[in-house]
Amino acid sequence: MRKLIITTILFSSLLSITPIQAEEIALRNDSPARHVVVPGDTLWGIASRFLKDPWRWPEIWGLNRTQVKNPHKIYPGDVVVLEKSPNGIRLRLSEDDEYGVKTVKLSPKIHTEQSGTSAIPSIPAAAIEPFLSQPLIIEKNGLDNAPYILGSSEGRVALSTGNTAYISELPKDKGTAWQIFRPGKALKDPDQKDSILGYEATYLGNAKVTAFADVSTAIITHASQEILKGDRLVPAPGTIFNNYAPHAPDFPITGRIISIYGGVREIGRSGIVALNKGGADGLEMGHVLAIYRRSEAKSLQGQMVQLPDERTGLVFVFRVFDKIAYALVVQSTQSIKVLDAVKTP
Repeated sequence: MRKLIITTILFSSLLSITPIQAEEIALRNDSPARHVVVPGDTLWGIASRFLKDPWRWPEIWGLNRTQVKNPHKIYPGDVVVLEKSPNGIRLRLSEDDEYGVKTVKLSPKIHTEQSGTSAIPSIPAAAIEPFLSQPLIIEKNGLDNAPYILGSSEGRVALSTGNTAYISELPKDKGTAWQIFRPGKALKDPDQKDSILGYEATYLGNAKVTAFADVSTAIITHASQEILKGDRLVPAPGTIFNNYAPHAPDFPITGRIISIYGGVREIGRSGIVALNKGGADGLEMGHVLAIYRRSEAKSLQGQMVQLPDERTGLVFVFRVFDKIAYALVVQSTQSIKVLDAVKTP
C-alpha cells in the first residue's frame, strides 16, 4: 500500500543556485551519474558515492546555512543526479523516477512512498540512537538532589529489567518516564591543564512510574547494567532532532578526543568519542571534523620531538553540550586514540 507524504522540496530554489566550481570539490574517480535511493541509505553514504570529501555534501547540493539544519527530505525511490558542466558540478533530485519515467513536480511536492518508510537520515540511526539521550554531562555533584532508588519489594541488592523499584523524592510533575544514572568519571581538558569540563554520568537503564506517593513505585523497563540502591533518576528527554546534513564548520576549530565511550583507549569506525569542544565553541549537530594523530619521537639527544600531525579519520558530531560534544567515527584509516586532535577539515 502506498501513502502520500507531503514534503516541501522546491526544485526552483535548487535551479537558482550558483554551481560549485569543479576544482573546489573532488569527485570520486568511480562516481556514478545517478543514484537511486534505497532503504538503509544515509546522506553521508550517498555523498560518499560521489565525493572524496563527503562532508561537502551541502555545498554541492546547494544548501545554505539554514537549510543544513533542516535539509531537503530524501526518500527511498528518489533519484540523485550528478550534473557536470564547464561552470561547475552539483547534485540534485531528478524529476525522473528510477525507470526514467518523467513525472510532474508540484509545489508543495506530492511524494509517493512505500508504507512504513521515511526520509533517510544523515548517518546510520542505529549507530547513535542509544546516545541521543545518554550519556549525560553534569556538573560536580549534579545528581545529589535527584530522586534515588530506595530499594525493591523483593529485597534485591541489584535490580534488572522487569524488577519493581521504590523511589524516594520523586516529583509528580515530571512524567512517568525516567532514566537511571550513577555519578561517573570527570572529563578533563588536556589543553587547559586538565581543568574539569564536566562529569559523565553512567547510564544504567530506564524506569516507568506506576504509582506516585511519598515513596513511589516504578518498573525497570530496561537495564544496561546492574541498578543499585542509591542510583539516581533523571526525567527521560523527549526526541532529540538529529537530521542535520553533514557539513564542516565554517570557522577553524581545534580540539581533542578526551574520552572513548565504553572506557577503552582505542577505537575504529562506528565508535563514539567525547570532544573537549562544545556549543560554547560553536560546534553543532551535523559538524564533521577531521581526526589527527599527535605523536612524538625521541631525538638522538634524548629530547622528545613533536612529529607532524597525521590525519587518521573523520567524526560526525551528533550531540552537543556547552563544553563537550559527542561524535561518531565515520572514517578511520587506523585506530583512533584518546588525545588525538580534531580539526576543521
